Amino acid sequence: MAREFSRVLRLSDQIQRELAELISRGINDYRSLGMVTVTSVKVTRDLTNANVYFTVLGDARTIRASLRVLQRATGSLRSALASRLCIHTVPMLHFIHDSSIARGIEISSLIDEALAADQRLHQN
Repeated sequence: MAREFSRVLRLSDQIQRELAELISRGINDYRSLGMVTVTSVKVTRDLTNANVYFTVLGDARTIRASLRVLQRATGSLRSALASRLCIHTVPMLHFIHDSSIARGIEISSLIDEALAADQRLHQN
């Protein structure tokens, strides 16, 4: 049981590294693809599906456009992964925008504003 778990983690890490390189070098429709960073990959225990979490610099329109490009490139990315990975079947790739970094920045700025307001209140 523990061996399967570590295999899933190793495969997730390897897919993340390979996809990061493939996306930065190999997607043909680069004009509509924003600056994409693969933040994590979660492979299911049966190795049939992989959720690929990514972030993009830009607004909501850029995020949607990048998601469309990634979804259209899923087949070619899986083919490229098949030649790079030593596994029998490459998992189906499901791209999901990871908003945790943007949310973290938003929360951090709210905390900074609250601290500044508190300091102003205590100075008076």
